[in-house]
Amino acid sequence: MDEHNNNGASSTSQTPSTDQQQVQPQSPTHDAHTVEPAGSNMMGQSLLASPAASYVVPAVLWVLIVFVIVSWAMLFIKGLQFGRFQAQRKRFLKQFWASDSLLEGESALDVNAGAVVSLARTGFDVITGRDLTQHNSALVGQINRGERLVRSLRRQMQLQKRSLENGLAILASIGSTAPFIGLFGTVWGIMEALVHIGETGQADLGSVAGPIGHALIATGVGIAAAVPAVLIYNYFIRRLKIASGDMENFSEEFYRLSQEVGFHLDGTKAQPK
Repeated sequence: MDEHNNNGASSTSQTPSTDQQQVQPQSPTHDAHTVEPAGSNMMGQSLLASPAASYVVPAVLWVLIVFVIVSWAMLFIKGLQFGRFQAQRKRFLKQFWASDSLLEGESALDVNAGAVVSLARTGFDVITGRDLTQHNSALVGQINRGERLVRSLRRQMQLQKRSLENGLAILASIGSTAPFIGLFGTVWGIMEALVHIGETGQADLGSVAGPIGHALIATGVGIAAAVPAVLIYNYFIRRLKIASGDMENFSEEFYRLSQEVGFHLDGTKAQPK
C-alpha cells in the first residue's frame, strides 16, 4: 500500500507540470496581441515628434502673413488701375463729345489712352474697313457694318473687362481659404501641446496655456487675413460693375452715332442723349 500511495502521489505531482507545459506556449501569442495596438498608436506620436512638426505652425503663420501683404498690395494695385480707368475715360469722352463729327472725334484717339479709347478705336476700324485684311479689302462694301460693329465692340469690351478682373480671383481665394489654414495651424499646435503634456506629465495651467495660446494665434491671423481680402474683393467687384456699365453705355452711343451717319466718318455727329 505504501508503494501504491507513493506511486499515486508521484503521479499526482506530475500532473500540474504537464498542464503548465501546455499553458506556456500560449503566453507569447497573448503578448503579441497586446503590443500591436500600442505600435499603431505610436504612428501619430512619431509624426508629431518628428523635427519638421515644430515648423508647421510657424509656416502657417508665415503663409497667412503673406496673404495679408498680398491683399493690401492688391488694394493698392487695383485702386490705381480703376482710378486710371476713370480718369482716362472722362478725359477722352470730354474731347470726343465736344467734336462736331466722327472724323473729328477720331482725332481724339491719338492723344488719349485707356479701355474706352480701345473701344472707340475698334469701332472706327470697323466703320472704315481697317479691321479687314488686305486680302479681304474688296469686301468692304458687301459687309453688314452694323452687325460687324456690334460684335467687334462686344469682343473688345470683354477683353477690357478681363483686364480689370485680373487679380480679383486671388482676393477671393484668400478670403475663402485663410480661416481654414489658420484653423489647421491651431489644431496642429494643440496636438503638439497635448503630446508634450503627455511626455512630461505636467498638466498645470502654466504648462498648458502657453502652447495652446500660441496655437490659437494661427486662427486669429487667419481671420485677420480673410476679412480684408473679402472687403477689398467686394469693393472692386462693385467698381468693376460700374466700369462695365460705362463701357456698355459708350458702346451703345457709338453704335447709335455710327448708324445715324450711315457708318461713314464724313457725317455730322449728333450729341449723346
